[in-house]
Amino acid sequence: MNAPSKKVTELASKIIAAPRAGHRKLVAIGGAPASGKSTLAEQLAAQLTNMGCASKVVPMDGFHLDNRILAKRGMQERKGAPETFDVSGFARMVKSLHGSDEVFVPIFDRSRDIAIACADVVGSDCDTLVIEGNYLLLDEPFWRDLRAEWDVAIMLKVPIAVLRERLVARWLAYGLSPADAQKRARGNDLPNAERVTGAVTSFDIEF
Repeated sequence: MNAPSKKVTELASKIIAAPRAGHRKLVAIGGAPASGKSTLAEQLAAQLTNMGCASKVVPMDGFHLDNRILAKRGMQERKGAPETFDVSGFARMVKSLHGSDEVFVPIFDRSRDIAIACADVVGSDCDTLVIEGNYLLLDEPFWRDLRAEWDVAIMLKVPIAVLRERLVARWLAYGLSPADAQKRARGNDLPNAERVTGAVTSFDIEF
């Protein structure tokens, strides 16, 4: 991995200095699809670890509802919207992460479009978790309750025009035609992006 930017190093220092509510410190990175959450989370966890604070990334995407459930509910075309996640299950996992015990967590395999249970583990020696996901700071029922769990809340804000370009490029990289990539971005991802940026809880840092 390349050397961290000055901004990432400064952000890591702020996180280390921040107080914690539990055994582990929980850092949330929220923002729209394609805002750079995953990239920042990986860089930040690596830098925190380099600075002596053992850290790990936990994505929210492991709580996608399965396609079979979404199909029965007529929601498969809206996969990725807040209603297509198991927010209650995610909240239960987050609460367990405050403790010192080993915790098994799910991951999302984007190439197969499925969530895989217990596919990763947070070890008892992990000090800080960088949790990333679109709706971690969404000011809507159930989601807004998560705000109380975050020791540090970071919001990524990216102009919609930039998000549009990134989203289309993402779907092209997954093999969609230009027309289908545009349709996927405009029909689902961009409405989700506008929803995220339009209703945000309080946060500590804008990045």
